[in-house]
Amino acid sequence: MPLGTLDRTPPPFFKQGHSALSKLLFFSALALFLMVADARFRVMQPLRAAVATVLYPAQWLAMQPLLAAQSAGDYLTSLQSAQQAEQAARQQLARQSQRAGQVELLTLENTQLRQLLGLRGQLRVASQAAQVLYDAPDPYTRKVILDKGLSQGVAAGSPVIDAAGVLGQVTRVYPLVSEVTLLTDREQAIPVLNTRTGARGVAYGDPLTQGGALELRFMPANADVQEGDLLSTSGVDGIYPAGLPVARVARVERRADSAFARIHCTPQALVAGARHVMVLKPLADQIPAVPAADKAPAPAARGARTRGKEAQP
Repeated sequence: MPLGTLDRTPPPFFKQGHSALSKLLFFSALALFLMVADARFRVMQPLRAAVATVLYPAQWLAMQPLLAAQSAGDYLTSLQSAQQAEQAARQQLARQSQRAGQVELLTLENTQLRQLLGLRGQLRVASQAAQVLYDAPDPYTRKVILDKGLSQGVAAGSPVIDAAGVLGQVTRVYPLVSEVTLLTDREQAIPVLNTRTGARGVAYGDPLTQGGALELRFMPANADVQEGDLLSTSGVDGIYPAGLPVARVARVERRADSAFARIHCTPQALVAGARHVMVLKPLADQIPAVPAADKAPAPAARGARTRGKEAQP
């Protein structure tokens, strides 16, 4: 065969087509166009929805083993937590049953002693249930809003407690709601009594501590205060009834350069997440008023009596 009749084109196996650079530029421009179009006109949203719908069964099947393992782990964890909570509740119920039997005996003895000594009976405090609606909008204070106000008989100065102890005090009352200042607010102070030693003191709010705490101030450096001591209301302020749990001593700092110890306390009440509370009536409404002091006689009256004495023979 003559050489002129041979096909000089390369076989199909060696055909390269478009260059790699031209392909890179084309697909880059296409990707950029699709991204801009999807961002501005949402042109890919129907396609994305269709692909997600088609792939959902496969995704659901692939997630079932993981979901089953998580459900089993959650079940075992919740079962263990429930058993621990039940055990703790049974122990607390046993302690409360023992205390209830002792309280009845102590109440009877207290009543008999008061009758023997002629002392007045203990004041009975009226109370009503309330619910915390929300925290006060002021971020620099520790206050909450209750769903009870003047129309329900709430008065300013009323103590507020929860299931664990004293929560705060009503500082502002509106017709339908009331504002409660928590114990951890820097403006709050409450007289307390150390149930172990019987020493009295005043606890002030310490909002700078994480979560809020109390500080027992003006206690001597050599005061008998230990970590774990329970502080309760002393009842001498005429507001809080005596015996309500307030806080527990968390840390005692005795410094050589100060005559007072720095005592940090943890509130017993749930100051960060209380929902249901009790509003007590202030004791000041039941305590008799202080009798007025006798007025000194006027100077004119004294002068008249003196002249009367001089006139006598």
